[in-house]
Amino acid sequence: MGEQKRKEDAKQSSFILQRKNYTFMLIGIGFIALGFILMSGGGSDDPTIFNPEIYSWRRIRLAPALILIGFGIEVYAILTNPTTDQ
Repeated sequence: MGEQKRKEDAKQSSFILQRKNYTFMLIGIGFIALGFILMSGGGSDDPTIFNPEIYSWRRIRLAPALILIGFGIEVYAILTNPTTDQ
């Protein structure tokens, strides 16, 4: 009896997450990557010259918000139950 149950369990899918979860994970990674891309740049080649572009709205507010949204999507992707039939 125990051996038969073990064989049945081995036949089932060995993946914990399904396609829906991986789709959300890729979307989250895209948000995180976009946030880091928007945060980059704004420096100066000459250290004696100050570039105020480093404090732009895009780098201070938008990029960190996108990164946090991306991490939220990642958490949702991991915690979503893929086995529910809808």
